[in-house]
Amino acid sequence: MKLHHRVDGPSGAPLLVLGPSLGTTMEIWRPQLPALTDSWRVLRYDLPGHGGSPPAKDFTVGDLAQAVLDLVEDERFAAGGISLGGAIAATIATRAPVRELVLCCSSARFGEPGPWHGRAALVRGKGVAALVPTLRTRWFTPGFDGQWVLDQLTEVDARSYAACCEALAAFDLTGRLGEITARTLVIAGAEDPATPLDHALTLAGGIPGASLTVVPHASHLANVERPEPVTQAIAAHLADSGGGGLEAGMRTRREVLGDAHVDRAVAATTDFTRDFQELITRYAWDEIWNRPGLDRRTRSCVTLTALVARGQLEELAMHVRAALRNGLTRDEIKEVLLQTAVYCGVPAANAAFAVARRTLADIDANGL
Repeated sequence: MKLHHRVDGPSGAPLLVLGPSLGTTMEIWRPQLPALTDSWRVLRYDLPGHGGSPPAKDFTVGDLAQAVLDLVEDERFAAGGISLGGAIAATIATRAPVRELVLCCSSARFGEPGPWHGRAALVRGKGVAALVPTLRTRWFTPGFDGQWVLDQLTEVDARSYAACCEALAAFDLTGRLGEITARTLVIAGAEDPATPLDHALTLAGGIPGASLTVVPHASHLANVERPEPVTQAIAAHLADSGGGGLEAGMRTRREVLGDAHVDRAVAATTDFTRDFQELITRYAWDEIWNRPGLDRRTRSCVTLTALVARGQLEELAMHVRAALRNGLTRDEIKEVLLQTAVYCGVPAANAAFAVARRTLADIDANGL
């Protein structure tokens, strides 16, 4: 299954994947896009038969989640979505290393299957446009003009919309919410009849550590009807690394250096060294390594060069391994060390090549 998608934002920024609601396109996130693309590379996609995506039939929410994952090349990323897009994002978070998760007006289970099958049959018989009067009252509170969103319904392929309805009828992630490890924000519209507050409470209560924001005077498409508070909540959640930086820093430290190395460091921590360990976890591994301005490959190049220049050979061995985890090839590590010969000195580079050679040989013998 191929999904039409678009990426906006700085090329070196971390990736945020955002999914739309049923019956809308990627443009549903237009109100949030300017704020989010300041610090994130935002990938938006269209559902099958919506916007630029080709029609499809007979798929599950899990199939949609895999189709979105096929668009993602980053090792770690943030994900979110509204309604069905939120269900897709939550499913992705049970399969992939999602760092932050945003579930807007979504659910772990969208009610009983019968109404969804009924809607699918209606759409197949009369087209998606037949739903406009009903969806107007479900998507927005009385008096709100969301016509630009409702207009998207007229372009949706009926068979694909019906297939999405049937996917929602079968969707139930309730028993798997505890598997989600991403820092999660749940957003609910206070007047949402489609995914009422109890749906949001189920998500927030089932996902470990999840937080809940309820937006007053908002129905199902809260990000369109009340863009300011929704944008503020999402931006604050994505900017907040959690745990004062310690939790996020520890995740990054493990991703870059590997669990075995970090476990040894944690086991060796004493009362005398604990504050220092927490300092470097917060400051180096969160505040620096998690900044959006450089990707991890580039940060590894910079780190290798700095360690050669300062002669920190023990740290260099650790960061040769880290560079491989961050996506550098052995040839690229060699090129970095060759560059250091010119700018850091031949003796320093000579020592660095020896360390790198031993480290790579150990990886070949014992694994990364």
